[in-house]
Amino acid sequence: MASTIDINYYLTYTLTFFTSHFPDFIMFTKTAIGYIVGLSIVVSIMLIIGIVYAVEKLKQIRTREAETYDAKVDMGYGEIEKSHPELANKWEKVKTHIESENENDWRQAIIEADIILGDLLTKMGYRGEGIGEQLKRIEKADFESIDQAWEAHKARNMIAHEGLSSPLTKSEAKKIIDLYRKVFEEFFYI
Repeated sequence: MASTIDINYYLTYTLTFFTSHFPDFIMFTKTAIGYIVGLSIVVSIMLIIGIVYAVEKLKQIRTREAETYDAKVDMGYGEIEKSHPELANKWEKVKTHIESENENDWRQAIIEADIILGDLLTKMGYRGEGIGEQLKRIEKADFESIDQAWEAHKARNMIAHEGLSSPLTKSEAKKIIDLYRKVFEEFFYI
């Protein structure tokens, strides 16, 4: 013989108890529920506005990420570049300057080699405000001589910014030009 529980009886008894002992209980409950519903509508509207705002900001972040991390375009170098007369003239100027006995010519050779590096990076599709920014966007796997490019560019920056206050020997200048040469040879650029 299974006994059953009469839920209606217990609910009615509980409701009667509260209304008899607390006469304002039902009125208070209705008022509280009204406030909760009204407040939940306001909170829901605020949350919906927050979600829309967050999604729009996320779109802006994704756009900036795409500009930063997807900056590499198709490779723009090849065997054709090797025989480009303007490039050959630029590199010949660099070699002429580095063989000079004048320290200012060595500095000029390094600066011109850095300009060629900038041209190479631009043709390869790396974007940025300067060579430093372009180098930051390069993956090591795509650019085996990235360390040489960084070292040469840093030396160029030191020469350009410190000027004659930073002494430069011919062997140091040749070493820097050799770093640039290794980068250019990797991409058949000279």
